[in-house]
Amino acid sequence: MAYVTLTLWSAEEMSDEMIATANEKYVPLVMSVGATGVQMVRTGDLTMCVITQYSDAATAAAAQEKIAEVRKQAAGEFTMTMEGVHAGEVFASN
Repeated sequence: MAYVTLTLWSAEEMSDEMIATANEKYVPLVMSVGATGVQMVRTGDLTMCVITQYSDAATAAAAQEKIAEVRKQAAGEFTMTMEGVHAGEVFASN
């Protein structure tokens, strides 16, 4: 069964450079640790969420150590704070 993580972030700024770096650097990094998809969604002027899909819970669990490093790197590079993490198995989708 597919598995998804959702992280909530706040940032001191949200620049075009930050968005470009997210696309060029961080999306590929997340994908490289086993994700089947990732979306970074701007939810406000200084807030965003990252939705990451995995094929199953075991793949997600195996990726979490590397994902923690990616999160730490992004938080340092952009002066961002992770406000929350949610995760779970997908039980319905289209």
